[in-house]
Amino acid sequence: MTATAKVEHAGMSAAEWQARCDLAALYRVAAHFGWTDIIATHLSARVPGEPDAFLINHYGEMFHEITASSLIKMDLEGNVLGRRGRFNPAGFTIHSGVYNARPDANCVMHTHTRAGAGVSMLRKGLRPISQDALNVLDEVAYHEYGMPATREECDALGVSCRKGSCVVLLNHGLLTLAPTIPGALQRLYMLERACELELISRTLGEEPVPIAEHVVAGVAALMKAERAKPDYGVHEWRALLRLIDGQGTNYRQ
Repeated sequence: MTATAKVEHAGMSAAEWQARCDLAALYRVAAHFGWTDIIATHLSARVPGEPDAFLINHYGEMFHEITASSLIKMDLEGNVLGRRGRFNPAGFTIHSGVYNARPDANCVMHTHTRAGAGVSMLRKGLRPISQDALNVLDEVAYHEYGMPATREECDALGVSCRKGSCVVLLNHGLLTLAPTIPGALQRLYMLERACELELISRTLGEEPVPIAEHVVAGVAALMKAERAKPDYGVHEWRALLRLIDGQGTNYRQ
């Protein structure tokens, strides 16, 4: 953190500022992949050292406009902390529901991509038919559509996300959660790819080649061990940071 940043963000821990920079970069990565829906959908990160607080986008900004300082800090009761700003009530419902239910989650990503929303219209729509699907299938959970921005939906999502870290929100979209930002991103990347291939397979006019059950189980065991590693997704994250930084580093402002 630069001397200027230290002065400008006096009273904020270095860990929180780094989390802000990382989350702002994550929004830029999501924009790069086209995982946007104008100003809808949202990504968040728990504030280091403050388990009852998280960072989320200022409602109204496009993903490519979001910066470290524009992020809103909230507690799990819905109060905005520090700098004032607007937040998406449905976003608060989703992210607070996950953080309340999953103390191990430090990042949550939610999208409305065409592939994700498409698969969300199919009950248990993801099948073990691609290598990409096998990366996440053992962690996939399905969540029934509920009334947005309600206490009931917040609690219901908490129940669903205890079943897995890759959640298909039926009739809605996708959600991933992880102990780290790179981990949540890697989960979403593979889940999104799995959804894209699932939808392609349904247009081909014949059944996809099946993957043997013992292979599906074996890959699930391997991926469970891989996702448990603290550096899961880190190499991909660093590569994407280089790409985003090559486009400019104003997200760190």
